[in-house]
Amino acid sequence: MRKLLVAVLVLGLLISVAPAFGKTYTIGLVISTLNNPFFVTLKQGAEEMAAKKGVKLIIYDAQDDSAKMTSAMEDLIQKKVDAILVNPTDSNAVVPSIIKANRAGIPVFTIDRGAAGGKVVCHIASDNVAGGRMAGEFLAKALHGKGNVVELVGIPGTSAARDRGKGFHEAIKKYPKIKIIASQTADFNRDKGMKVFENILQAHPKIDGVFAHNDEMVLGAIAAAEAAGRKGIIFVGFDAISDAIAAIKEGKLAATVAQQPKVMGELGVEKAVEYLNGKKLPKFIPVPLKLITKDNL
Repeated sequence: MRKLLVAVLVLGLLISVAPAFGKTYTIGLVISTLNNPFFVTLKQGAEEMAAKKGVKLIIYDAQDDSAKMTSAMEDLIQKKVDAILVNPTDSNAVVPSIIKANRAGIPVFTIDRGAAGGKVVCHIASDNVAGGRMAGEFLAKALHGKGNVVELVGIPGTSAARDRGKGFHEAIKKYPKIKIIASQTADFNRDKGMKVFENILQAHPKIDGVFAHNDEMVLGAIAAAEAAGRKGIIFVGFDAISDAIAAIKEGKLAATVAQQPKVMGELGVEKAVEYLNGKKLPKFIPVPLKLITKDNL
């Protein structure tokens, strides 16, 4: 009887730990670009969680090219990975690839940027509308409710650009004395942010504030303003990358909306494993935001 009891206990223990010591999952991670510190940090978070969970992680850098993203997704489908995590270069362009993964029975999760269609198990991201609204409210108050404002827009077609812009405009429209005099695309890129803002500076002699959909663009805009000798402009960014934090400390950047890219990467892998092990997940898992200024560094 004692031997039987021991055998039952051992069997129960084996069943309880089976997911941890069963199949080694292979998960694909397709990132829009690794030429951005934000996504490098996201990648690191995913890698750390994969190591912790014993997951094989296959990573692709789409280099902000939708064709490369499509190729990466198709390669992962051919490899018959257990799940795909994707940070889309374009919310619409990624849809056919997601549908192909759906047909192949491979669950898809989106991180930071959403998809316009296809079946996605779970979207893990900050509330970008709330973040844009947060940035807009800060800038409006810093301008005392009046002035000329410029918006530097991210990659058209991405949910991040659409949602951050939406939140920003929702906040600014409450202040009738604030005028958005230019809203131009700079593709989330620092060099493009600088070039685009150089042209805006030439076209508009009076600019009081700037909101950029990410820190890379706003840092480019700050460099352009410095080169042109334009002072007194209040700059607000988004992402809280290390260079932006340094710019806040130096007094060049007024604020940035902090996301948690490492947490996004960690959650992507963790939730994929949970789903593969049979757990039901919510359609959206929010990652908290925080406005970073010199006062709370």
